[in-house]
Amino acid sequence: MSTVHVVLPGGIDDPAAPSGGNVYDRRVCDGLAASGWTVHEHPVPGAWPAPGPADLARLAGLLAALPDDTVVLLDGLVTVGAPDVIAACTPRLRPVVLAHMLFGDDDPGLRPGEALVLRAAAAVVTTSRWCRERAIEAYALPPARVHAAPPGVDPALLAPGSPAGTRLLCVAALAPHKGHHLLLDALDTLTGLPWSCTFVGSPDRDPAYAARLREHAVADRITFAGVRTGAGLAAAYGVADLLVLPSRGESYGMVVTEALARGIPVLACDVQGLPEALGAAPDGSLPGLLVAPDSAALAGALRRWLTQPDLRDRLRAAARARRAHLTGWTRTADEVGAVLSRVAKPGPLAR
Repeated sequence: MSTVHVVLPGGIDDPAAPSGGNVYDRRVCDGLAASGWTVHEHPVPGAWPAPGPADLARLAGLLAALPDDTVVLLDGLVTVGAPDVIAACTPRLRPVVLAHMLFGDDDPGLRPGEALVLRAAAAVVTTSRWCRERAIEAYALPPARVHAAPPGVDPALLAPGSPAGTRLLCVAALAPHKGHHLLLDALDTLTGLPWSCTFVGSPDRDPAYAARLREHAVADRITFAGVRTGAGLAAAYGVADLLVLPSRGESYGMVVTEALARGIPVLACDVQGLPEALGAAPDGSLPGLLVAPDSAALAGALRRWLTQPDLRDRLRAAARARRAHLTGWTRTADEVGAVLSRVAKPGPLAR
């Protein structure tokens, strides 16, 4: 039986602060345990990726207490904020970094530390093929040490959809990079067309931005539903006709496959890993629309969706066909486990 120590951001299981990264970490830890790994979880409190001195000291003490040659799976949100701590421990440990995204792409100040950590790791696991290629390119990483393990998705009941397709859903924390303002600007142009849109997501990530969105929104057409998980989130998907994700960047986009698992088409921006998450039906047809990350492109796509019944029928058929070929979380955990098994093999590590 193999053993892995997993270093996680604090609050991984906090229902008030759901995130794709937390869900991924939880499902991988549970999947590894189910497949026979002994998993020791170490949630590390802190304002990652901008920790304070006490946070860094706590992380350093945790890693220093691990025996030599321990296999350690480290969430990239923690490692990018503590490159010196990680680098000091990597020579005697067998670290694998789980990169949900590349922080250096958004904040150039984090690039040197991220490069140090990823280059020192025994292996890197990314949450999409797009992120794998980007990591190799950005940090000149050896391709053999970088592995993609895309998120899985749970099976779900088919959403029936309404004939007119007017019920729009956006699932994302209310933060500028998620592009809610672009969607609201697009919706403002759809005068004379029936539609409603529900925004599901925490307003706490950027309260000032969330307040501006509420001021801008058309009161009788927009609902800000706040955080929803479990049955509440499933209910929101169950009555949706179209998922709209106007993010300016996503390494993958788990809400895309959550919608497709219910046969709901997706309108998303054609950026980073979102095309990978959308995928295609077996016949090659797209189960949604990919557009440029701007309000005009979103408005044009929404107008087409709302006014063209044949388009709605085609996209729904493709989404239902794609639904049948989505993969579950067991595969994700197995892919991560395969990387850990290679790193755990006795002998010197090639870094």
